[in-house]
Amino acid sequence: MSNRAVPPDAVVPPDAVVLPGAVVPPDAEGLRRAVQILRADSVVAFPTETVYGLGANAFSKQAISEIYRLKNRPSWNPLIVHVATVEAARDLAAEWPETADRLAGAFWPGPLTLVVRRAPHLTGAGADNDTIAIRIPAHPVALRLLEASGLPLAAPSANRSESISPTTAEHVVRSLPDVPLVLDGGPCSWGIESTVLDLTTPVPTLLRPGALPLRALRDVTGTIALRDAETVDGTARPSPGMSRRHYAPRAKTLLLRDLSDADRSGLPAPAAILTYEGAPSPPYGEMVEVLSGDPREYAADLYAALHRLDDAGAGSILIQEPPRSEDWLAVRDRLFRAAA
Repeated sequence: MSNRAVPPDAVVPPDAVVLPGAVVPPDAEGLRRAVQILRADSVVAFPTETVYGLGANAFSKQAISEIYRLKNRPSWNPLIVHVATVEAARDLAAEWPETADRLAGAFWPGPLTLVVRRAPHLTGAGADNDTIAIRIPAHPVALRLLEASGLPLAAPSANRSESISPTTAEHVVRSLPDVPLVLDGGPCSWGIESTVLDLTTPVPTLLRPGALPLRALRDVTGTIALRDAETVDGTARPSPGMSRRHYAPRAKTLLLRDLSDADRSGLPAPAAILTYEGAPSPPYGEMVEVLSGDPREYAADLYAALHRLDDAGAGSILIQEPPRSEDWLAVRDRLFRAAA
């Protein structure tokens, strides 16, 4: 497989017809077709280690608007920009604090997004304030696409707004059948979105818990502040993943401390159960998904399990609340928003 970047001024011949929803392997031809689409100011879905992203040229307002249109994403919800190198990240920032260098050195490529002051030449992909969220993904396909295109790629999750994030190419196509091309890199290994840390505040502030645990971040930054209030939908925010309802199945979803306390009389049937190893055995449920009792492994299969229950026709999903410990913070965040 060739990793040679396509020169920025190269003209990629439009000799291949790309039908909407085409899923292709990430070989040299698949990457060539993806670069062609991105350079035409359209979008491509691609795998990262967290979830599949819907990528577009971060410098193109037309391409960015296509992300919002396909996802039916509200305009106040900003995007994360993916780059291939720390140098490319610095080029998008008006200020690059020393803490950013230490965090990048420790965790990039990887599931950490940093919010910094935005460079004035980047106008289409940032938040409504003067910030930009940036990360280097750890998936080899994502990195090859970034290198081949020579573009920073704004890329939220490749699914309809508020619905379950995709962790396979098939999830992408079912949610966004009109996406021009999907690079199939197999199932995502982390299965949950990146951790987002705001470096524009006096103390680094956690905006979205995610795949990278707080304990690891504190080893580099020391104290990390937590937001003291939820961000109201419709208002500006520096990061995605802060909406009240997000990551939600089609089925009515309830998060319960004790599944035996649920009043099932008004719930759409069939009722499905999502629980984990070591939790009390579910007292009912026509469909039951039992995930790992390890928070890292649970997170890796969470969205896939919700997709399976939705696809099986669950009318309602009752979820056993996981432990209230910091190790489960990202999982609990996703479940609370899914059940909002």
